[in-house]
Amino acid sequence: MLNGIVVKAYNSFYYIQTGSKIVTCKLRGRFKKERFSLTVGDEVTYTLTSQDKGVIEDILPRRSLLKRPLAANVDQVVLTFAAVNPDINPALVDRFLVVAEFSELEIVLCINKIDLADTGVIAKLTERYERIGYKVLTVAAKFGLGIEELRTLLHDKITVFAGPSGAGKSTLLNALQPGLELITGEVSQKIGRGKHTTRFAELLPMAGGGFVVDTPGFSFTDFTDLAESHLMDYFPEISHIAAKCKFSTCLHFKEPQCAVKQAVADNLIHPERYESYLEILAEIKDSKKGY
Repeated sequence: MLNGIVVKAYNSFYYIQTGSKIVTCKLRGRFKKERFSLTVGDEVTYTLTSQDKGVIEDILPRRSLLKRPLAANVDQVVLTFAAVNPDINPALVDRFLVVAEFSELEIVLCINKIDLADTGVIAKLTERYERIGYKVLTVAAKFGLGIEELRTLLHDKITVFAGPSGAGKSTLLNALQPGLELITGEVSQKIGRGKHTTRFAELLPMAGGGFVVDTPGFSFTDFTDLAESHLMDYFPEISHIAAKCKFSTCLHFKEPQCAVKQAVADNLIHPERYESYLEILAEIKDSKKGY
């Protein structure tokens, strides 16, 4: 039995890395019957059927699972957004933050293409999220700005890069690890977002130790798995104040004597963050109708 980690899954084949060697494996039939969703980052045991081919015998317990994009045993997520082209949308940032919070991962917010941005706008946005407690990095992947600080954060960790298309994730990864030569794409002038240059999730080894996950770009976030009463847990500044509400069942929407609504009025919670909370809450309520 050999141990390894799934670095790529494609067309029912799994590419397992052990040390510097990669073996192409298939799943045992019993896993297919169980419909177990094996994904990048999963640690497995396997047996060789030839020098570079094998069969996966067992899947080891996961430490964590990021549901969208799907990746296992991830230590942290770097949410990557372009400052401009396409312009950064704080409401979309908030949606991605909720998905990452739900997965209970360490979060780094990375704002790319700052060389093209209004420095005042980016400074205000950075202050908004740092005030909540998030680590925010501003980078210009094309020119190497901020790359060294980001590379340090990736050392000996499995890091997933996620964010909308056009944010420059592939360009960023190429800057972090010269030689990856990931395909990059231009932002469409017609639809205002990038073309999908990554077609499947892949775990890429870093020269200094650790792995990064390059994932297909997406701009859709789904909250059907969330309960209305738990949404506040994924907005740290709301969760912190919610205990002061008069009613323990308060959803911070129309309820009286709500400490969260008061905090918004007192500018202790950013009004746009509260609007994001209300929008997601409405989506969750709508998704539950008919059940």
